[in-house]
Amino acid sequence: MKQKMSKVLDEELKQAFSKLHEKMVDTKQKLKLADIQIEKLRRTKQRAELTTKEISSLPEDTRMYESVGRMFLLDNMNNIKENLDNKIKTSDEKIKTLENNKTYLQRSFKESENEIREMIQQKQSKETSG
Repeated sequence: MKQKMSKVLDEELKQAFSKLHEKMVDTKQKLKLADIQIEKLRRTKQRAELTTKEISSLPEDTRMYESVGRMFLLDNMNNIKENLDNKIKTSDEKIKTLENNKTYLQRSFKESENEIREMIQQKQSKETSG
């Protein structure tokens, strides 16, 4: 009877451990993805800032073209600067959102890690006492 109960508990423990491990792997992947997205947004923001700085040194009446897909459209400097400013603001907002999400994911990862440690400790303490 005791052995049967022990096997059931072991099986439940294995399933719980497996689920937690799966959750940790998933969380780790999401963290890597968030890092990649944040880095991409930072590069986009930096490119927009450099472009803004560069075009600010040009005369106001300079003919400027903006890349739209595969074509270039003639536009005035103010519109292009405005578009670049919007790109910078959007990037900042998305970076902030992703960093908040990343903080949540890190907390979730640590919780899962602690739960696995607790499960292992419980298993070890049951084996030594039983």
